[in-house]
Amino acid sequence: MDKIIVRGGTPLRGSIPISGAKNATLPALAASLLSDTKLHLTDIPHLKDVTTMLELLGQHGVSITIDEKLGVEIDGAGVNNTCAPYNLVRTMRASILVMGPLLARHGRAEISMPGGCAIGSRPVDLHLRGLEAMGAKIELSGGYIRATAKKLHGAHFVFDLVTVTGTENLMMAATLADGLTILENAACEPEVVDLATCLNKMGAKIEGAGTSTLRIEGVERLIRAKHTILPDRIEAATFMVAAALTDGDVVLTNTDPTILESPIAKLRDAGALVDVDLDARTIRTRSSGRLRAIDIKTFPYPGFPTDLQAQMLVLMSLSEGSGSVTETIFENRFMHVSELRRLGADIQVRGNTASVRGVGGLRGAPVMATDLRASASLVLAGLAAEGETEISRVYHIDRGYERIEEKLMTLGANIKRVSG
Repeated sequence: MDKIIVRGGTPLRGSIPISGAKNATLPALAASLLSDTKLHLTDIPHLKDVTTMLELLGQHGVSITIDEKLGVEIDGAGVNNTCAPYNLVRTMRASILVMGPLLARHGRAEISMPGGCAIGSRPVDLHLRGLEAMGAKIELSGGYIRATAKKLHGAHFVFDLVTVTGTENLMMAATLADGLTILENAACEPEVVDLATCLNKMGAKIEGAGTSTLRIEGVERLIRAKHTILPDRIEAATFMVAAALTDGDVVLTNTDPTILESPIAKLRDAGALVDVDLDARTIRTRSSGRLRAIDIKTFPYPGFPTDLQAQMLVLMSLSEGSGSVTETIFENRFMHVSELRRLGADIQVRGNTASVRGVGGLRGAPVMATDLRASASLVLAGLAAEGETEISRVYHIDRGYERIEEKLMTLGANIKRVSG
């Protein structure tokens, strides 16, 4: 099993490109199941979750052509299997995204109950209730969700809670349903907007993406299209935090500052210098001395992203004063705290709030990653810590960060991956 070893104390300096967003890539790949023709996607990141989704599509009968420079072309004409098996779905929750497209185009879908997450329960009941409102019959047995419908119809559905994958699943299903579907309390995340943009290029009729109300007029079929995945805002923000933590000076290219307003504002509040160039699509992050502690509360977009709270905990651990991070999205997302304490962080968790008192420095130690964003936070901590930090179970980080150690090395980091 691979490990990442980091020797801290080197300021990060230089420029790196930001990869396409994992959380936009996965639903766009699933959208290929809606069409009997080709979907060409560019800026696809090389990630474990993307590989898993491509493998899942392949077993459904989708034809896939991969070109390192030109992107991925997916042809859904040959779909001959509507079952998503346990051995693939168990490793990645986003596998549930094939359910809406399979049901809408083929009238049935059999999906293993999803796994691949250690940060709390993320039930799929809203997906199922929404599909039932659109005329689907749902059965749960043997660890599988079995959904059938002769033809989905439009519906007016209100989400009890904001759910990104739920919004995406129902939006995709509605593109081929009879009539108008209205989704209220829908997720507003940029990745949802990117999926809507992709679907509209395929001939869908979706209005309201980026707002809490979506209107989808069903069409007979979707057509051939080409789409470029938006930049990964979480990867971008992670490298911004890394620059601030290490007293560095890092320029991010191929990014979109307009979808990073909340993280940029919080980094500035903490004392980091962040310069944005909208035309050049770049963000430069520098340190102006010791950072100061702040308070953060996670919220659905456009609020502060839950996927960035672990990284900000590291920054606050080395900031002057005391601050807090309140997690409102997931109930079990502070598992990285015990590992950060091993490095010398002073963090106390009570309920859904982590209270942080800044310390003078962190010290390297062996630590273990517990989930995707936790693994990123441990890498950041290692970059800022004195001595050597050895991070095990780094397969988590490969699910969401493309070549993270290679990108950090180009910025001057003393980091390597070793086989355990």
